[in-house]
Amino acid sequence: MTRTPPSALELALVAEVAACGFTISVHQLERWRGRLWLAPAEQWSDAETGQMRPEIIHRAAWLAALAKTGSSISWVGWVFWAMNDTPQTAGRLREALTETLQRPFQRAGVDITQIPQGDGNDAFAARQAAADQLLIGRRAIGRDLDGILRTHAAAAGIDMPEPRSVSNPFDKTVVEVGARLMVGGTDDVSPEELTEAWESVWAGKPEQIERIRAAHVAAGCSGVDLHSRSPLADGLRGLLHSVEEADDRLLCAAVRACTKGSGALMKVLMERAGDEPEILLRLMDDPMWDQWVRVGGIAPIGRLGEAAIALSTVQYLVVPGWAGDLERYLMLMESLLSPPAAPAAPSEPAADSSDRPAAERGRAR
Repeated sequence: MTRTPPSALELALVAEVAACGFTISVHQLERWRGRLWLAPAEQWSDAETGQMRPEIIHRAAWLAALAKTGSSISWVGWVFWAMNDTPQTAGRLREALTETLQRPFQRAGVDITQIPQGDGNDAFAARQAAADQLLIGRRAIGRDLDGILRTHAAAAGIDMPEPRSVSNPFDKTVVEVGARLMVGGTDDVSPEELTEAWESVWAGKPEQIERIRAAHVAAGCSGVDLHSRSPLADGLRGLLHSVEEADDRLLCAAVRACTKGSGALMKVLMERAGDEPEILLRLMDDPMWDQWVRVGGIAPIGRLGEAAIALSTVQYLVVPGWAGDLERYLMLMESLLSPPAAPAAPSEPAADSSDRPAAERGRAR
């Protein structure tokens, strides 16, 4: 099949990207348009001037920097869809997020749509078997980022903030309960079981666990089931539903916020925290360290990073107040990345107000 010769506009964009230091082909532009990472060619030029729009050149240069033969740009492609913020790109995001959330189930050969629901003994046993299947071959994680940093800090004589949560959110006991929650929701895991799992690896103050337990008891006496309000109340089905039913604009905003947050976090940790431990202390002293950083804030390129962004996006959509907490934490990270302000130059001594014109003295007052 004969290819259509490249247009003058395509060749012009290739030349503009080359001026930015990257070599791309017209075929790459075609692929990027097909993936909806790059706008259609008719949108590349300014309608009034006829000049190539700077944002198109910038986007193509970014894609050129990310493109490597035989490798995926992973969740970075989601950023472009979220930035475009159209019904079509929101649809691509929805597909990518639902595929990512279901990936552990698919890898284990578990079809979430075939898992029986209901209170019957057979249905419950089938869900327990599916949860066990999810855990087959799973590699245990001895300690997470928090534990690694605390170990290194102790060796260097640095005092870290007191822990406020579990010692390792990927502990075997916690993960086993988590698998049951993902399969069957909170109906299959009692509040007591969940609290006991967290208590077994709790590193914070003991009274915090007691307050959680007392809150559930008090709510139960009032006829309120706090457990049922959890984002995992309906397991994976509920998470998928939250993504599938999210407004297009909200879904794009959630992915933009979560990817921006993860990018800022990686930048702070890699560029500043190593030489300035006080920066790390400020990050760890915020509740979002436990609520986000340790369980999905760090998002490397690849499937692990895609899972982290998907988890953060779901939290953004379904956990009350979480979106605002992420925005606040992002502002903290951006302030830590900002260079220190230069000391202000000494100003000239102000003249006595009696030497100024009357109108100026009035303005000063």
